[in-house]
Amino acid sequence: MGIQGIDLSLIWACIIAFGVVMYVIMDGFDLGLGILFPLIADEQERDVMMNTVAPVWDGNETWLVLGGAALFGAFPLAYSVILEALYLPLILMLAGLIFRGVAFEFRFKASADKRHIWDMAFIGGSLLATFCQGVVGGSYLAGIPVVNRQFAGGSLDWLSPFPLFCGLGLIVAYALLGSTWLLVKTEGMLESRMRHYTRPLAFALAGVLVILCIWTPILRPELATRWLTPAHGTVLAVLVGLGVMSLILLLKTLSKRHTHWPFVFTLALVFLSYIALLVSLWPNIVPPSVTLWDAASPPQSQLFALIGALFILPVILMYTFWSYYVFRGKVRIGEGYH
Repeated sequence: MGIQGIDLSLIWACIIAFGVVMYVIMDGFDLGLGILFPLIADEQERDVMMNTVAPVWDGNETWLVLGGAALFGAFPLAYSVILEALYLPLILMLAGLIFRGVAFEFRFKASADKRHIWDMAFIGGSLLATFCQGVVGGSYLAGIPVVNRQFAGGSLDWLSPFPLFCGLGLIVAYALLGSTWLLVKTEGMLESRMRHYTRPLAFALAGVLVILCIWTPILRPELATRWLTPAHGTVLAVLVGLGVMSLILLLKTLSKRHTHWPFVFTLALVFLSYIALLVSLWPNIVPPSVTLWDAASPPQSQLFALIGALFILPVILMYTFWSYYVFRGKVRIGEGYH
């Protein structure tokens, strides 16, 4: 617990969970553009794709920084264990983000004969960052062994089939976010191409989620037991029902050539999957054995950091809302941030 009966660990868990889902959603479609880049050959259409996120991509990654800093301040044990277990995929993820970040700025300044270099940096960085994020998520879901408050596994434990499959699955999810984002932000042939790619991506993501729902309880039998309890089973059944409904509505609005609704229902599908993950793992912050309260820093430290966070969070939210509002609307050939 915390000071005077306030559960500061629970508050911090909510802040971190919010920061992570904001990052997954907002940087997800951003990374998805790089994943889709090889499917578009026209240079002007590639310019449009990058210009749909050029004003906001760096702000999207603020949520990643917030989540990491909050984990370090509020749950230092979890921070140390997770980083020790997953330092290599996390380093590769940061390298991918650096490559694509540099590509955003240099691509528009490069000469025509050099632009393909920065295209490859954008594609490679997006794929690498996304894949590594999926590997980290898959390793986290599979469980991280902890003995005497220290990581008790090997440095390459993440290099196993389940985390690698999660890496591929996240590539599909981000590609779907990217394609539906482009339905909102583009028009003409580029929008038509994205409409063509969105349907198979939606079915692919549905297949990934079904496989994960089967594979996860096989990998971790205790989760299967938890899912069969009345409370958890009811919640998960509702989430699955809402997920199926979101997929149906995504496909239906896509067929009716809506521009915004496919993106909304894709966001819903990703968000529901994230909630299902949290419900399955609660209250462990390092599954399968370390709870929020086991990993928490002293209440005084949590309270001190929370005061700062309560000032910072509204600023980040206002900046995010304002940047998307200012750069709202379709992006056309010849228009852009650069």
